[in-house]
Amino acid sequence: MGWEEGGLKEYVLSAHSQLHSFPVYLSHLAQMDQFKGQPRLPKFAVPKRYNIRLKPDLVAHRFAGSVAVDLDIVAATSFIVLNAAELSLTNDAVSFTNLDSSKVFKPSRVELFENDEILVLEFPEEISVGLGVLAICFEGVLNDRMKGFYRSTYEHNGEKKTMAVTQFEPADARRCFPCWDEPACKATFKITLDVPSELVALSNMPVGEEIIDGNLKTVSYQESPIMSTYLVAVVVGLFDYVEDHTSDGVKVRVYCQVGKANQGKFALEVAVRTLELYKGYFATPYTLPKLDMIAIPDFAAGAMENYGLVTYRETALLYDDQHSAAANKQRVANVVAHELAHQWFGNLVTMEWWTHLWLNEGFATWVSYLATDSLFPDWQIWSQFLHESTEGLRLDGLAESHPIEVEINHACEIDEIFDAISYRKGASVIRMLQSYLGAECFQRSLASYIKRHACSNAKTEDLWAALEEGSGEPVNKLMTSWTKQKGYPVVSVKVNDQKLEFTQSQFLSSGAEGEGHWIVPITLCFGSYDVRKSFLLQTKSETHDVKEFLGSLDKSKNCWIKLNVDQAGFYRVKYDELLAARLRYAVEKQLLSASDRFGILDDSFALCMAGHESLTSLINLMGSYREEADYTVLSNLITISLQVQRIAADAVPDLLDYFKQFFISLFQYSAERLGWEPKQGESHLDAMLRGEILTALAVFGHDLTLDEASKRFQAFLENRNTPLLPPDIRKATYVAVMQRANKSNRSAYESLLKVYRETDLSQEKTRILGSLASSCDPDLILEALNFMLSSEVRSQDAVFGLAVTREGRDIAWAWLKENWEHLIKTYGSGFLITRFVSAVVSPFASFEKAKEAEAFFANHGMPSIARTLRQSLERVNIKANWVQSVQKENKLADAVKELAYRKY
Repeated sequence: MGWEEGGLKEYVLSAHSQLHSFPVYLSHLAQMDQFKGQPRLPKFAVPKRYNIRLKPDLVAHRFAGSVAVDLDIVAATSFIVLNAAELSLTNDAVSFTNLDSSKVFKPSRVELFENDEILVLEFPEEISVGLGVLAICFEGVLNDRMKGFYRSTYEHNGEKKTMAVTQFEPADARRCFPCWDEPACKATFKITLDVPSELVALSNMPVGEEIIDGNLKTVSYQESPIMSTYLVAVVVGLFDYVEDHTSDGVKVRVYCQVGKANQGKFALEVAVRTLELYKGYFATPYTLPKLDMIAIPDFAAGAMENYGLVTYRETALLYDDQHSAAANKQRVANVVAHELAHQWFGNLVTMEWWTHLWLNEGFATWVSYLATDSLFPDWQIWSQFLHESTEGLRLDGLAESHPIEVEINHACEIDEIFDAISYRKGASVIRMLQSYLGAECFQRSLASYIKRHACSNAKTEDLWAALEEGSGEPVNKLMTSWTKQKGYPVVSVKVNDQKLEFTQSQFLSSGAEGEGHWIVPITLCFGSYDVRKSFLLQTKSETHDVKEFLGSLDKSKNCWIKLNVDQAGFYRVKYDELLAARLRYAVEKQLLSASDRFGILDDSFALCMAGHESLTSLINLMGSYREEADYTVLSNLITISLQVQRIAADAVPDLLDYFKQFFISLFQYSAERLGWEPKQGESHLDAMLRGEILTALAVFGHDLTLDEASKRFQAFLENRNTPLLPPDIRKATYVAVMQRANKSNRSAYESLLKVYRETDLSQEKTRILGSLASSCDPDLILEALNFMLSSEVRSQDAVFGLAVTREGRDIAWAWLKENWEHLIKTYGSGFLITRFVSAVVSPFASFEKAKEAEAFFANHGMPSIARTLRQSLERVNIKANWVQSVQKENKLADAVKELAYRKY
């Protein structure tokens, strides 16, 4: 029997509790209420070991289970409080046994507070300090929401099958078994599974014993080392695998759907080599006897670092030589390196609380680049790291950003901080610190940190202490301004009488003046990378006498000054007119490193958006990049060109064709160099760049590109193995054919759907989903959006189809409002719902649309989207201001016309 009020459900009533009168019952509730609304569990019981047994039913989509938790009662109590959610407990399903006296305690009341996701057990008498075992039996549903213990579907021999999978980070172990679901509550885990005998059953540890009894088997796993609940993992289904070993005997396997084993070979090779590399870098070996990596068809995130059993989306683990693009290969390597970094940074040493999430994610992001660079030096991955920094800078330029370390007061708040601040800004400030301290000192200090906190928990301050000890530098003082406050500085520099004047202020994309203040590691070079200077800018402004470097600044164009050398620092730079002109010349003449050419462009774009620089000035700078050949610089130039095109369309529609012509001419040099055909022995970066350049030319309406794409697409439809459409140019081709598709000329749309339905390669499906809404016809865009919500698209993949053209903004917004209830039902409990909000709201550029969206969500909002919504509305308002600012530029028309038709 049960009743519900304000999210409180009573699942269990013992005979004793049923005798209570209502007033007494209310007094008990009042006592239990003390545990509601608390960010953390009370500390009077400490879990030491879990013995978990689970029996999933893959037909009925349910599971039954039991858990026995060895507890250390550290303060006498009448209550035991732990986490549980969406579980049902049976009568007499709970008991506590004191190990000293063997006395068994049965709770007088068991309450599950659903809003707080806690299970409160009240006992009729006090439990004394000492060791005991809490035993609970429970049941649950194998949900379809990709969190907790859930189900994923796949096909085997044409038949639809179900697998059972866990995804517990950040706070969903409680949906599988009652537990102390906080990172600091580390314990050991002994897991047993009862599953159909023909299936593969995996967990964190190797199998200890397997007993087959007809159609069922019981699989018991070795006990795990001490770890947090969010790292526990179980997967049950039909799988193939490939296997290898590290030099010290760790067995490494990649599991995937039956028939796809060959696609796991690349990830396997990366994993084995990465484990070896990390063992040396962290000066600590991998601590488990095996490492399994497994591709899951339905998976919300990119991957999850469960100790010894890492789960992945198929696109992040599988690589097909024939049908995967170079970008897919790089993604697999990077994600594998990221998840394996967590086996040390996160699993062995774990953040104490979610406030310190960036310790996990920032470090794993940074270290994954270190590993990928070591394995594939020709990919120039550290240059590509600038994409990470830029994403961090763009989010952190919002007033609605958050500090790297953010207070978390409820489990529902955690999902929203798995964002570009924790990952990308986190990784960027680590790179900045490593650059300041030096690579060797940094590595030595990290190894010491890992050893000191192994099998334990750490806070940000613990890392700073280790780095301070190893370097002798005041790291804590240096870094506090970067992790405890949101935002970052823009450093303005100008020449004044043989001196350089430096001023810092908080950069905001809105153009407003922020109040932040940082200790900024300034690096600069003068006309050559051999002439350098560095210092810490600790005050609001400083002046430095640099006459020995500035002597020829007025006379020689070669005398340029570049701050933030190789973009190692997480800040932007604004130059005075003289310095900016010198740098434009240095860009044109290729006198700067690729990283510095990237930085000058990216800072200029950000300053333009914020109203600190004119669009006229920005496009003149962009014109200096016509002969650019570097992948990372060109990739960012493409991103910026697409953004400028959208702003121009809103602000100065009569000039839009000139902007498109300018951008087409800007990328012509690279397009002609690369062509459509892959060249024998060409670089990985050229293979990636070709697709990006062709996609951009298609979006800018370049007729020759659209015609060629159409021909190649037809050849591909006639023969899926045609050499005319290799994987690296497929996305570009799909986008191109959709540019000309509309309701009355829909053959390209129908053909793409046919390819989607025929392929079983997730990467190909993703390419197609990302192209379907590239039409300029609102009716066809609506059709594409509705397809995203059909049963043919896995719910994790629908977000790929939200990148509509400018012509589709209004239809996408109407579609979101109409389908909001369905989206909440499908995605409301996870982070994917935030992707819908940002993808549909952010592209607008008018104050009216911002108000309209704000009004809609005032009545349809929910806590888990609050931060994302505020950020999206801020972006819309920033662009609306930018539109107004561009409309006031009186030299823009002449500048863009001249650039569009300039002959070279």
